[in-house]
Amino acid sequence: MSKLADFFHFSDRGTSMKVELIAGLTTFMTMAYVLIVQPSAMVGTEAALTDASGLVLTKQSFVVVVSLISGLITILMGLYSNMPFALSTGMGSNFLLGGMIQAGTITFSQAMGIILVEGVIFLVLSILGVRDLIVRIIPKNIKISISTAIGFFIAYLGFKNTGLATFNGGLGMGDFKSPAVILALIGLAIIALLTAYKVKGAILIGIIVTTIIGIPMGVTTVPSTFAALPDFTEVGNVVMKLDVTHIWTAEGIVLIFIAFFGDFFSTLGTVLGLGQRCGWLDENGNLPGIEKPFLIDAIGTCVGAIFGCTTVTTYVESSAGVEAGGRTGLTAVTTGILFLIAMFFAPAVLMIPDAATGPALIFVGFIMVKGFKDIDFSDFTEAFGPFVMIMFTVFMGSMATGIAAGILAHVFIKVCTGHAKEIHPAMYILCIPLALYFVM
Repeated sequence: MSKLADFFHFSDRGTSMKVELIAGLTTFMTMAYVLIVQPSAMVGTEAALTDASGLVLTKQSFVVVVSLISGLITILMGLYSNMPFALSTGMGSNFLLGGMIQAGTITFSQAMGIILVEGVIFLVLSILGVRDLIVRIIPKNIKISISTAIGFFIAYLGFKNTGLATFNGGLGMGDFKSPAVILALIGLAIIALLTAYKVKGAILIGIIVTTIIGIPMGVTTVPSTFAALPDFTEVGNVVMKLDVTHIWTAEGIVLIFIAFFGDFFSTLGTVLGLGQRCGWLDENGNLPGIEKPFLIDAIGTCVGAIFGCTTVTTYVESSAGVEAGGRTGLTAVTTGILFLIAMFFAPAVLMIPDAATGPALIFVGFIMVKGFKDIDFSDFTEAFGPFVMIMFTVFMGSMATGIAAGILAHVFIKVCTGHAKEIHPAMYILCIPLALYFVM
């Protein structure tokens, strides 16, 4: 125990073994939905899909590879960076490529080739320190507002996943007669009350209690078995299936570009936002040691592609563990181990409904928007970019889009008001691919 405490610097971070373990479990439970979403994103509504090349893809195989890669890369993150950040397949490129695979536009192997190339680009930029340079040239006010944008985005996910609000065809109120929506409200109330009374592990307790309450309500489905051995024969259909020939086509180049910038700014936003929440950002809004999570993130994408996973990225749901007190890599290691265990207890993990994890995301979002007060609103040219970032993040449901829009808006207003010299020259170069991101 003492060696673990020294390795993860418990005393320096003001934490303990118990707190870190609870934080890791909390992060895992808020991320567990990826084991449901990823297979559906890649395969669709059926249990299996045959792609354009004749390759048979099953949901079971994706549950196994996502659990495996998420677990291993998250553990590596914890051990190497000593930060409480967890990783898994990001939401975005999975739906884009999965939809194209289901439509027969590209094959699964071609999709993995695209992800591998994107990951290699990430890795090279991380090793050369280019990603760290981009972070440093971004204005302080923009970096501070990222945490607030993430808070709104997390709350958006919570409202969307629980059905408390509808986002199809415009914003609207959810069906408050629905048992799932009622359960989500109960879950939110439980977490709020536990937090008000300063109960440790309020988010985790809220998820567990809400899941149990959902059983008699018919929202939580109790599986016939809580453990099952994965079928590793099916996994062979998605591992080492790489075809890089498609990357030389116009479509392939566009897909690499979209995946790259979506992943870059999603990771950037998450890491800086969580770093701010932990109190680790310096006076310029930079995170010391940010090159470490960047490097692991890039390695995760490369390894993930080899094992049949779309872009692996640092998860914003790590904020749930941070709010539970997680401050070291042990939080990440705990989350990673639970992902590995999930391969054998998938039925038990999958029984946790969105109505239980959604309230946790809403509450974490509420906590993170507190960073709003740190944004400098005294100068309009400094405040406009953060405003655009937050609005685009919320109404477009994308952190990457929000951050890109915020940076473009900041540069635009500075140049048009005679403050062009305040912008780092490299920012103008950065704006070129950001503008292309929206066009493509």
